[in-house]
Amino acid sequence: MISVDLYNQKGDRSGNLELSEDVFGVEFNPSLIHQVYVAQQANARINIAHTKDRSEVRGGGIKPWKQKGTGRARHGSIRSPIWVGGGVAFGPRNERNFSKSINKKQKQKALFMALTSKLNDKEIAFLDSLSIKGIKTKDANVFLKAFTGKVFDLKGKRRTLFVVPKSDNEINLSFRNIPNVKVISADSLNVGDLLDFRYAVVLKDSLDVINSTYTKLKK
Repeated sequence: MISVDLYNQKGDRSGNLELSEDVFGVEFNPSLIHQVYVAQQANARINIAHTKDRSEVRGGGIKPWKQKGTGRARHGSIRSPIWVGGGVAFGPRNERNFSKSINKKQKQKALFMALTSKLNDKEIAFLDSLSIKGIKTKDANVFLKAFTGKVFDLKGKRRTLFVVPKSDNEINLSFRNIPNVKVISADSLNVGDLLDFRYAVVLKDSLDVINSTYTKLKK
């Protein structure tokens, strides 16, 4: 087991917390991290860009002029890609598939590697509880500045990820309008968010959710 400090909402140390070495003590493999991150980004990609080829452009059903005798180059359709208003050759198509397959064990291992890296780099902190009365962005911002200033010694704002045990409407709405801050439930934790956000704040109860959600696979 790995022993770490546990903090209260004021940023003061309130005790110790034992972490599983299976989750926070994994050997780092940058190639696997990169593979899972790229797959996650590719699978989230929405393919919107689409150009019409010559078969999809309206018109051009008749030969513009006869084949011989005009002195001009022969053409079969005014919707050829070489014509203005014609189809596009080799343009982006929305039927292109960018998805990449990645198995569950790889995703699990990469997630634990990202958490281990955050712990080793002192970019993760553990919070005993988080309570905000009502939906108040001002209170959330005051807490954020005070907590990160004490725990991470941050003078300015940095990208921070909050991992909560379950979705909480008051917490979500209070932090929603603060730039560079994201709140995510523990069962939705992923490699992409851990890499995109420099610092992570994990509520103590989130660890049970992480263990129950991501350690189901056989080793």
